[in-house]
Amino acid sequence: MKDIRIERWAHTLVHYCLYLKPGDILSIQATPLAAPLIEAVYREALHVGAHPVPLIELEGLNEILLREGNDSQLMTPSPLALTLAEKANARLSIQSSSNPKALSTVPPSQGAKRRQANHAIATRFRQREQAGDFRWCGTLYPTTGYAQDANMSLKEFEEFVFNVCFLNDEDPIASWKELARKQQHYVDWLVGKKKVHVLGTGTDLTLSIEDRIFINSDGKRNFPSGEFFTGPVENSANGVVQFDIPAIYDGRSVEGVRLVFKEGKVVEATARQGEDYLHQMLNLDAGSRYLGEFAFGNNKGVIHPTKQILFDEKMGGTVHMALGESYPETGGINHSALHWDMICDLRTNGEVWIDDTLFLKDGAILI
Repeated sequence: MKDIRIERWAHTLVHYCLYLKPGDILSIQATPLAAPLIEAVYREALHVGAHPVPLIELEGLNEILLREGNDSQLMTPSPLALTLAEKANARLSIQSSSNPKALSTVPPSQGAKRRQANHAIATRFRQREQAGDFRWCGTLYPTTGYAQDANMSLKEFEEFVFNVCFLNDEDPIASWKELARKQQHYVDWLVGKKKVHVLGTGTDLTLSIEDRIFINSDGKRNFPSGEFFTGPVENSANGVVQFDIPAIYDGRSVEGVRLVFKEGKVVEATARQGEDYLHQMLNLDAGSRYLGEFAFGNNKGVIHPTKQILFDEKMGGTVHMALGESYPETGGINHSALHWDMICDLRTNGEVWIDDTLFLKDGAILI
């Protein structure tokens, strides 16, 4: 895929998302399928004076580890990843799988062990991020596998990605800054608010955002982005929520998820498809039944599900909630090896009330 928009993509990642400086160590993680973007980012990072360290992965190796590794091998973090957690100033993760469903038949217990092994690494990266010593960004390179999941041709999916990343604009960074400005208006308005009430088909849920901070996600960490999120008060969620957009995790599609919360905890969970897997993840650890995130999607370019959470959770007119790990910068304190985003579509029949104000109705933000 040779395209001027690849150059814009690399330029935006290096200068806007990761704002690399001379001397920075940049870890680039991807599969060989993302070679055009890897090369463009590598070149741009060199021009800045940074030190790019490409980690090109054969995606089949992870499947071999999960299927054939013993407990010791699964529970031992990669020494290289441990080193990068201390040394890298920035990390770029480029999702670029040929088969997003490759792990869908791996026993969930195997994946859970690997996530627990990597949890300490993720925690260290987050500590350094909070200290201002580390930046990260994740993006997705179009492959045939992702296009098939989205029910598109590869060409159609490529154009979709370019569009939602603003890469058709001559100056994508300017477009992202404009989105950031608009979202900051909402974030500023939410300061000091206390209660959220979500109403929709099969949904009547309340939760508290008192003393919590909304973050303006403007493309610097997720690329693309277009959302603003917080960590709800851990014991505050009460009621029921229906997620009609497929919830994808580790290549598995769980559909028609319905969760009932009482004092913050999931006390009832059903799904039309994948219910057994849903329950396994809910029982992963002490924090996996509590919400770690509540967010508003605000990218108008995402208009239908693609089965890739990087895009789907940004869909304008939706809210999403994540079971498990909180983001500390929001004030959230829930901890879990799980962070599973699920999307509630409010575009045709939904409302979100903030305290006594109707904030969103039928997909449109009203303030």
